[in-house]
Amino acid sequence: MNIDLQDLLNLSEKVGSDPSLVQAAGGNTSIVIDDTMWIKASGTWLMNANKADIMVPVNLPPLLNAIRNNDLAAERAQAFVDQDNNPGGLRPSIETTVHAVLPQKVVVHVHCINTIAIAVRRDAIDVLQERLSRFNWAYVPYIRPGLPLSQAIANAIDTTTDVVILGNHGLVVAAETVAEAERLLHKVCAALAPSQRDSKGVNSASDSKSNSKSRTSSHNQTVLQSLANGSDYRLPASDRTHHTACDSSSLRHASGGSLYPDHVIFLGVGVTVAQEGETANDVCARVQESGQPTPALILFPGIGALIHQTADAAKEAMAQCLADVTAIIEPDAPLNYLTNPQNHELLNWDAEQYRQAMNKQ
Repeated sequence: MNIDLQDLLNLSEKVGSDPSLVQAAGGNTSIVIDDTMWIKASGTWLMNANKADIMVPVNLPPLLNAIRNNDLAAERAQAFVDQDNNPGGLRPSIETTVHAVLPQKVVVHVHCINTIAIAVRRDAIDVLQERLSRFNWAYVPYIRPGLPLSQAIANAIDTTTDVVILGNHGLVVAAETVAEAERLLHKVCAALAPSQRDSKGVNSASDSKSNSKSRTSSHNQTVLQSLANGSDYRLPASDRTHHTACDSSSLRHASGGSLYPDHVIFLGVGVTVAQEGETANDVCARVQESGQPTPALILFPGIGALIHQTADAAKEAMAQCLADVTAIIEPDAPLNYLTNPQNHELLNWDAEQYRQAMNKQ
């Protein structure tokens, strides 16, 4: 195997194993070798980069030509795959065109928690100007991932740009080597790191700061088990997921709407908050009567969260991601939520439906 490609696989595995950078099948990496761009396949997990076939070879020159001509074939990018070197018949990432329009050899796109917590703000540019003054960066307001986003990026960057902040989405860094891309990634994420507010949620024993907090955690879990009795809901895998419901600021931020695309894709639009005295079954009945789908996640204010029994690892990861993001958003931060048309666009996009199907496999 080409040594540069192996280096990218190693970085992909590291990045994909860090939930502060990538959650579930999110994020993607790529490297250009000659005229071929090797990019993560749609629906695959970066953390499996050295365990499974997750990279797809794409013929770059014709893809770039299609992007310049606004050819819709570039959207799926399947037509530009070197099928002779794609034995698994994998489909390239929905962000393939985003990687293609950046001139650098190596591109890393992550859903960095630190970045998202700023990228969802209405005043994101002001915050970024203060934090990223020493970087060559550009900001792109939210637009649907894929061809529209790649065109917006192409219009926002110049030849020196190697950091792109995507509104309500995440972070892209680009460099000429894998090592340089990794260094840049960690420098930017560190520059965007806030001071995290104290968690008031249900914490694991290792996170508990006092015996009192441990007792509160145990009590809340008992209450949640009672609220879940006879329903299709259970406790989430990560205790951190409860923070969204137990911290008033986090709950307010989360209940305002959808903050980023992968939340919509895996957990649905926004969040479902239980009313006082409701059980999980009560919440489901109320939601279904309103014509809305069964919620994947239910937040019980001041108590914690319950997740649907059918929730897979991707949904669990996104439920934890919501807690991690909202935990570091300042209480009075002005937020920009995805609109109803933007939510609808994501849920009915063929590329995202394919990604969900791959994730289930």
